[in-house]
Amino acid sequence: MKISVVIPCFNGASVIDKQLEALTQQTVSPYEVIVADNGSTDNSQAIAEQYRDRLPGFKVIDAAGVKGASHARNRGAIAVTGDCLAFCDADDVVGKRWMEALDLAFRSHDFLACRLDYEKLNHDTTNTAQTNDLQNFRTPFYPFAGGCGLAIRKAIHDAVGGFDESVLYLEDADYCIRVQMAGYPLVFVPDAVVHYRYAEGKSSLLGTCRANYRKAHNWGYGLATLYLRYRNQGMKLYGLPPRLVLIPLWGLRVLGSGFNPHSVWRLGWHMGVVEGLLAHP
Repeated sequence: MKISVVIPCFNGASVIDKQLEALTQQTVSPYEVIVADNGSTDNSQAIAEQYRDRLPGFKVIDAAGVKGASHARNRGAIAVTGDCLAFCDADDVVGKRWMEALDLAFRSHDFLACRLDYEKLNHDTTNTAQTNDLQNFRTPFYPFAGGCGLAIRKAIHDAVGGFDESVLYLEDADYCIRVQMAGYPLVFVPDAVVHYRYAEGKSSLLGTCRANYRKAHNWGYGLATLYLRYRNQGMKLYGLPPRLVLIPLWGLRVLGSGFNPHSVWRLGWHMGVVEGLLAHP
């Protein structure tokens, strides 16, 4: 299979060499590798360019027109010449058999999700999303997977219009929903491993809480956005009344627990959902 790897990158100078090095170690080589730079202000491009002669069909392209990974992935998809797309992120590291597993899976399927591993690159391994199967919403709808480990036939990507750049959060879930609605099931490929890297932690407790809250808030906001977009297709979501009760309760838990990360996350999540529902009535 002619599998083109697309890597969105924004200020990834400290990590992108690990990902590119991993691609040089594959048991099956990619057809080409495209780094889509989303307006980096560090030396990401210079570091990436060091791999021009070490990876097939290697290019660094300008994807700075719109901020966000969706735009970078779409620009990268336009630049490829292969039959299939494999998306991975600049700050993660793919396993040695990643390309081999995708190559085998593409012989029977059209839309693939990789397995995420959290142990290799992180100290905290409490997250288990997408380690054994696809992700799903609390009230099941179409399953989804993180954009850091998706692969698809390019013709299908083009047919659905790529990633929707207007969706600010959970854009990968939106992409998965639209592809599946077009008739292409998302298939989990456990041998295609992506070693996922958490964002760098903050130096203070307050900074960590703020980052945790903001991420949860964004995901909650994204969930509300998706619900409003797909509720007529059967997507379900617990609405405003229960959350207006839960928010003060989780607020008290945050204070009473000394800013426990789980409590901060739940508060941010519910707040994000409420704000998303109110922003798009």
